[in-house]
Amino acid sequence: MTTATRSAVPAPPVSARTPLARLRRAIVDGWTMTRRNMTHVVRAPEELILYFSLPIMFVLVFGYVFGSGMQVPGGGNYREFLLPGIFVMTMLNGLGATASGVAFDLSRGVVDRFRSMSMARSALMTGRSAADLLRALLEMSTLLVCGLLVGWQWRDGVGRALLAVGLLLLLRVAITWLGIYLALLVPNPDTVSVIVFPAVFPLTALSNVFVSPDLMPRWLGAISEWNPLSATVAATRQLFGNPGLGADSWPAEHALLLAVAWPVLLIATFAPLAVRRYQRLSR
Repeated sequence: MTTATRSAVPAPPVSARTPLARLRRAIVDGWTMTRRNMTHVVRAPEELILYFSLPIMFVLVFGYVFGSGMQVPGGGNYREFLLPGIFVMTMLNGLGATASGVAFDLSRGVVDRFRSMSMARSALMTGRSAADLLRALLEMSTLLVCGLLVGWQWRDGVGRALLAVGLLLLLRVAITWLGIYLALLVPNPDTVSVIVFPAVFPLTALSNVFVSPDLMPRWLGAISEWNPLSATVAATRQLFGNPGLGADSWPAEHALLLAVAWPVLLIATFAPLAVRRYQRLSR
């Protein structure tokens, strides 16, 4: 090859290898995967109905059927006590949707197909996480309206209410990464369902979602107070200005701190595990 010929061959673009270009590509590909996952949500409304109907049913059953027999420490309306717990329970229910969705893609070979394409390797997981966050916003908007209809309200201003919603979404992000890791670990949709759904109810029951730990036996109340779900429930009750706040233990007095620490710890644990597991899929 002559010097003239070599000079006529275009050099590969340097910008495509720069960190800024890689970041831009990761964002664009991640957004593409987010739109793909949200399209699946729109095309499968029966799944949304299923995940919405359960918390609404709990609001109606516990709020109206059992609510008259429930006690709230310090007094107050039980439905106002209940709604922050229902918000947290809805965030937890996203675990099943996330794990089942990722496992379903794995079982059909969709993930392998994406891995063979020229796309950012992080796009699949960031797209799933972003789509679940958007879905959580939709769920929270619906539940907030449902809560207002049954008499619940926030009492300490919009700013604190938005902070409470932020804590709920932070918990959802942590649960999303847990679901992604679980699906990558057990990439069979049926097995994921068998593992996830029996674990969700005991985790919810052993918390302060429905009953204050003050009304439980002391040993069970201690377990409930240190439940990661209980931290977010207690913190959102405090921020919303709803009844049922306890102040006799360290977890109750530092609910806001724990509501941030628990999700951050879960993300710091399961996000790297999910990334490492994803990188080993083709080995």
